[in-house]
Amino acid sequence: MTKWPSLKQLHYVVTLYETRHFSEAAERCFVSQSTLSKGIQNLEELIGCPLYEKKDKRSALVFTLAGEKVVKQGRELLAKSQDLLELGSLCQGGNMQGQLRVGCIPTIAPFLLGNLVQEINLRFPQLTLLLREATTSNLLKALRNGDLDVLILAMPVEIDGMECRIVGQDPFRMVISRQQANEIRTPIRYDDLPDESVFLLENEHCLTEHAVSACRLTKKEKINPFSATSLHTLVQMVANGLGTTFIPQMAIDHGLLDNQNLVVVEPPGKNAYREIGLVWRPSSNRTDTFEMLSGVVKGLL
Repeated sequence: MTKWPSLKQLHYVVTLYETRHFSEAAERCFVSQSTLSKGIQNLEELIGCPLYEKKDKRSALVFTLAGEKVVKQGRELLAKSQDLLELGSLCQGGNMQGQLRVGCIPTIAPFLLGNLVQEINLRFPQLTLLLREATTSNLLKALRNGDLDVLILAMPVEIDGMECRIVGQDPFRMVISRQQANEIRTPIRYDDLPDESVFLLENEHCLTEHAVSACRLTKKEKINPFSATSLHTLVQMVANGLGTTFIPQMAIDHGLLDNQNLVVVEPPGKNAYREIGLVWRPSSNRTDTFEMLSGVVKGLL
């Protein structure tokens, strides 16, 4: 009779891979360290090769090539198992009920999620949104691992086979201090801007790539080497007369520039915008829920 690895064993080894520490992995799995170790040992015996290098306790835990592959496939199986469990909520009465784990990037979350929660509470009171804010790469990782159900992202971005629905466009604007605006001709030309006068977010924020591409900023000498961690920091830099930056319209509509001595102008290039999309696993059984959620977000945008 064929012996199959258990989802519990896969959960143990994936958690160990993420923590690289047996006691921490056991704590996260709510089992004793001996139980976790035995489960992983049984998995190794079933597969027929070690999953990590056996070293002394002071050395860093290193996974073997086979262990890396087991973790990768284990994550996929755990995510699909989560999708399988969703069938229960569907059988109990409808798409828009239960819990929905939603991930959103920092340049969208503060300006959308509050209104989204209110709208969902009003229209679908049996649906509870559990929200997480993180960068695009971290959200996609959580989605693949089954830790999140659906993401709200700025597009385009590589989603590696996931499903996507575009729900709207968010135009980019340039903001500049009123004093500097009086010294620069409009419409703005990048050639008229001083070198290192355009401030951007850190590269891990996809807004930087989208803004640079949509607004056709090709002159790298115009970009300041300083990078900000948030839109609020960018606004403060510009408000102090240090340069200019790109801000999405949804942030402006939600008061990001209120009480700031700033001027909003159109950036160079036509139709400078980012697209907003919902992303989910193609294996999920909640496609109808995501489609309805897409309609709600589209209405808010």
